[in-house]
Amino acid sequence: MRITNKMMTNNALSNINKNKVSLSKLEYQYSTGKKIQRPSEDPVVAVRALKLRKNLDELNQYYERNIPDAKSWMDTTEGALTNINTTLTTIYQQFTQGSNDALSTTDRVAIIETLMQLKNQIYQEGNTNYAGRYVFTGYKTDTSLTFTEDTSDTVYNIKETFAGSDITPLSVVTGGSTLSDYDPTTSNGTSFTETPQTAQVYRLRLAYDNLVQPTTDQIQIMVDGNPVDVNVVASGDKDAYVFAAGDDTPRFIADTGEIIFPKSQFDQFSTAKTIEVSYTKDEFKQYDLRPEHYFECDATGKAAGSQTVFYKNEDQQIQYEINFGQKLTINTQAKDAFTHTMAREINELYNVVLKVEDIENQISAVTDKLKEANISDDQKEALTNLKEALEVELVLQEKIMQETFSKGMTTTEQVQNNLNASVAELGSKYVRLELVEDRLSTQQTEFEELLSTNEDADLVETIIKFTAQETVYNASLSVASKVSRNTLLDFI
Repeated sequence: MRITNKMMTNNALSNINKNKVSLSKLEYQYSTGKKIQRPSEDPVVAVRALKLRKNLDELNQYYERNIPDAKSWMDTTEGALTNINTTLTTIYQQFTQGSNDALSTTDRVAIIETLMQLKNQIYQEGNTNYAGRYVFTGYKTDTSLTFTEDTSDTVYNIKETFAGSDITPLSVVTGGSTLSDYDPTTSNGTSFTETPQTAQVYRLRLAYDNLVQPTTDQIQIMVDGNPVDVNVVASGDKDAYVFAAGDDTPRFIADTGEIIFPKSQFDQFSTAKTIEVSYTKDEFKQYDLRPEHYFECDATGKAAGSQTVFYKNEDQQIQYEINFGQKLTINTQAKDAFTHTMAREINELYNVVLKVEDIENQISAVTDKLKEANISDDQKEALTNLKEALEVELVLQEKIMQETFSKGMTTTEQVQNNLNASVAELGSKYVRLELVEDRLSTQQTEFEELLSTNEDADLVETIIKFTAQETVYNASLSVASKVSRNTLLDFI
């Protein structure tokens, strides 16, 4: 085969170029620390790098964003629950102090005022938010748990569901008279013959009081799916809590938010699985719990053209994805931490204490009237009878007040137990979150090592190869320069 100078030159240039490409490749590896510059150089390394980078990005999302955000949410929730727990402990102490027989009514009024403030503090904690999102309101993170101010611009139609076991005994004082019944213009003032006495009825206490006064046709009670007739009365009616013989119709009291049952119906309904009560409320006070977080209800603004919004009573769990295919519920729902019971208990105690105070004031006023010089014997007798009736009623109401304070202690314990269960559940979730965080930290390191092994060049090996390739490249240049100088003329 005839080899020409041109062929030798072309071969020399081709070899030089190949050596230069190899040298350039090694120089890129040395400069960047990466094995390849483009996928075509090594498709296997490229594909594996894409997969590892995708997995590492997901790990970083879980480890550096999702988990810290979840921990911050749970820290905020735990802080609120801890504050509530502390407040409940103080409330329990106030109930205990109020049940002391040695206290005067004035002392108890001071205690109940303190309890009202503590109650507001509890429900104010329900509006705790994290990064502008309310933590106790499920999916409705833009809606506060309680009303932030007194409002009467929206009408709520609420359906509240109970079990038969929620019907509880209630002691009430019936009969008796008040100072307003005394008429000094008559010859004998008035007669006071009705002696106060304690009666026991059975009550289903709704979540709210001061409800819209319905007609008999507007109030609906369903017991295990069957409608029950009900009479609508006011708490001020003398017979509101008195059932005559043969009267078996429950009573709905809108202003106190109660349904009162006679003994016969208590025996019948106490084992019921579901008791559904539908009612309407349009006036709420600051710190009242919003119905949409607890009940199936609808809300319609009173302004013209307002639309009706419907709410379902359902679990609303906010879940964070904290690992590959692994989710964790981070929120504590309102129903697990806040109930209407505490507010209703304190409000009821407030009314009882004020009732006792009112009776004491009436007795004092009657005593002053008895000291007047211009009253007749008949009027004096009437006032004496009234004072005796008021004193009997005072004894009965004080007993009920003591029972209410004791009941408040029991209620506080129950609420605190439920709250502690929520705190314990939150703590277990937090521990699980920390375990996942530790595991992700280890996985992150492992994936970074795998990615480095797959992509990064070995610098020691690269330097050695670069030095060797540089020697080859220089040798090829040297040889090519000698070959290109040799021609036929050199030998003539």
